[in-house]
Amino acid sequence: MNFEFTSLIAFVTGMVFGSFYGASLGALIMFVNGFLSPYGFAGVVLPFQIAGMVLIGVVGGLYARMATGKLSSGNFVETLVLGAFLTFIYDVVTNVGTAVYLASSMPFSEALIAALIMGAIPSVMHIVWNTFLFGAVTVPLVNAMQRMLGWRW
Repeated sequence: MNFEFTSLIAFVTGMVFGSFYGASLGALIMFVNGFLSPYGFAGVVLPFQIAGMVLIGVVGGLYARMATGKLSSGNFVETLVLGAFLTFIYDVVTNVGTAVYLASSMPFSEALIAALIMGAIPSVMHIVWNTFLFGAVTVPLVNAMQRMLGWRW
């Protein structure tokens, strides 16, 4: 549960190819996932999932503009923090989407509180996983992709 590579892929795509491509790939992945997920159709939450993943791809591109040149071990902490922060934002956005769904049977404020409570443990697991993943994999993956493509920013 919530152990995924989608966020990392959207972020790294944004870093290597630019915000537009990171956002586009993130949106496409979440759109397909919304229909083919083993948990079933995402429904009302789908646009919120897409918006969250688009943000991650865009931030990847913006981060690349700030971190010009070859990434080093010094970027480890930055990518680690970005992974945690972006995952937190993504989870809050998707929990708001869940609240919109729940609001059909209760007031929105109660639905939001319920969604945040129900999503607390999965969010913590998601944030811990992506913090580790972004910190451990982003720098070597981007550097390897740059070598493979034969160019630098």
